[in-house]
Amino acid sequence: MSQSVRGILVAWLLMAVGFLGEMSAAWAQGTRSTEVYRRLKAEVNQIPLIDTHDHLWPFDQLPALRQTREGRGVNLAGLWQNSYLSGYNPITPWNDNMEFLEWWRKAKHDFDNVRALSFYQYQLPAYRDLYGVDFETLTDEQAVELNRRIFDNYRDQKWLYHVVTERANIELMFNDTYWSRLEFVQSYPWEVQVFNVTSLVAGFHQSEYENRPANNPFKVDSPYDFARKHGLTMDSLDDYLKVIDRIFLEARDKGAVCLKSTLAYQRTLQFDNVSRERAEVAFGKPRSVLTPAQIKDFEDFIFWRLCEFSAKYELPFQIHTGQARIQGSNPMLLVDLLEGNPKTKFILFHGGFPWVGETAVIMQRHWWHCWVDSVWLPVLGYSTAKRAFIEWLDAFPSNRLMWGADCNHAEGIYGATEFHRQCVTEALAEKVLNGDISEETARHIARQIFRDNALELFPQLKERLWKHRGIKLEPKPATGGK
Repeated sequence: MSQSVRGILVAWLLMAVGFLGEMSAAWAQGTRSTEVYRRLKAEVNQIPLIDTHDHLWPFDQLPALRQTREGRGVNLAGLWQNSYLSGYNPITPWNDNMEFLEWWRKAKHDFDNVRALSFYQYQLPAYRDLYGVDFETLTDEQAVELNRRIFDNYRDQKWLYHVVTERANIELMFNDTYWSRLEFVQSYPWEVQVFNVTSLVAGFHQSEYENRPANNPFKVDSPYDFARKHGLTMDSLDDYLKVIDRIFLEARDKGAVCLKSTLAYQRTLQFDNVSRERAEVAFGKPRSVLTPAQIKDFEDFIFWRLCEFSAKYELPFQIHTGQARIQGSNPMLLVDLLEGNPKTKFILFHGGFPWVGETAVIMQRHWWHCWVDSVWLPVLGYSTAKRAFIEWLDAFPSNRLMWGADCNHAEGIYGATEFHRQCVTEALAEKVLNGDISEETARHIARQIFRDNALELFPQLKERLWKHRGIKLEPKPATGGK
């Protein structure tokens, strides 16, 4: 054997030994302990993010605000009560002006049964990285200090700016202002407007927007009020479609770049292609004189028209799929709608959790006008999300994936962002360690998911990019503080 051949064999064996060493580390300690993961994660952390979905309220209206003995502000109770955990595990109530330790001595036991839950774990990176605190081992004294620091941070909205744009490294954030769907008011300089069209399907009668409970999701979103404000008539279904057209025009002119529907929380995702004649039966009549089938006919007809307006105004359509009203939220129920609207660009939210495999096959059939947004998915179930990323990259092109944090305060946004970065990186590292892709390809895919795919789908956002200029976003003095 020649010396050159022996040299090649030795080099190959060393590479093989190194690769097997990485694989052994992955098997013995987990992917996150490997050098491949660490290298990828370091690069992912540097990507200026395009976050395609959040619910960040104006600073003086943050849902986490609580009345304390020190005044009104955000505290630890407010953060946990406005986390996703509170929807799936009771969090001790906060009473106005109560002592923090009175709340904490009860609340600290709220986490006893959820330590392994993704709804709990996604918040932990925020306490670890932003406050240097291990929430898992938090003492009463540390909890008091953490609560004080949280309250002090939120005395000035500079904290929100710092966490979102610097610590989370978010450059632009799509904001679904579901509390004022038809106002199109921007509260933050990194904010991208989203047009939430959920309430428009209920326009068969103005009573759908009136005389409803205070928590009615449609209460402030009346197209009838919009019509009166703009001098438009609402006497027929044709009139209503003209009003919707006008709302779309205003949404686009005020900066909205996409639509959003959360109807999966209220009804089935089975939207039939209903005739105008069947839809007209419901228009102008209150719910009390209509059958459920007649109401569904109207809603279905309007939803198909929303898809057509989506194409007309070039506003891609984000649709909540999966975890919601689960008897009717499987993304497979949308297939006829997708097939019937080939000019509309659809974004399937949350990966259809738990139906991530169904989402993959939908993308194989409709990849050319559909995208998947993994927003909320790692928070719903980290292991499912990691599996989904691995399977999706096997099933459809990597330029069809996006992500979002889907939270309403700085700590939640940071935690969900870091959770997402970790999950995507772990999935990619496993594909590298398995020899499926190179590290270079993994870095490319990560940048696509966290940034480039959104800029490709929404090219108008490129004009709003700012991080490359080396500037720092600061709140205007007139809007700072509370």
